[in-house]
Amino acid sequence: MRSTLLALAAAAALSAGAVHAEPATYAVDPTHTFATFEISHFGASVNRGRFDKKEGVVQFDKAGKAGKVELTLQIDSLTTGTLPFDKHLKSAEIFDVAQFPTARFVGDKFTFEGDKVTAVSGNLTIKGKTQPVTFKANQFACYDSPMLKREVCGGDFEATIDRTAFGVDYGVQYGFPKNVRIVAQIEAIKQ
Repeated sequence: MRSTLLALAAAAALSAGAVHAEPATYAVDPTHTFATFEISHFGASVNRGRFDKKEGVVQFDKAGKAGKVELTLQIDSLTTGTLPFDKHLKSAEIFDVAQFPTARFVGDKFTFEGDKVTAVSGNLTIKGKTQPVTFKANQFACYDSPMLKREVCGGDFEATIDRTAFGVDYGVQYGFPKNVRIVAQIEAIKQ
């Protein structure tokens, strides 16, 4: 009888541990993480740029279908491939890098379809202004990296924001659109 009770207690403890498992910590892999933006240029073409310096951490609980992502972009690392345009984007007229050197996304609501993340919602801060944003996952997967010998999770996410909500309103008076498409490819390595 005593061994049966001990076995039941052990099974209950293991079951409770599985239900209340701690989220795993993943470090954002900067070599496989890219954040880009796209904005229409008078309807004739699309201006594109990317942020080369980024860092972040992800807390991910697959079983509990929950998580949190914190991603910081260094605005000074912005590049479009055209130096004068980069300089203008970094100026006080647009991103004001001297006063606001980073942009930050903190997502704490993960939406799942089965085992796959389909969206991450949270708050995006640009130029000191914070707005709610949902990044839709175009694809998402976790895999065991043969190189790192650790689990890696990641995907391609996108959102469209109204840049004027963040105080980035240069050019609206000339006909540049308010909406900017943000595309984020992110991979994070389990720690």
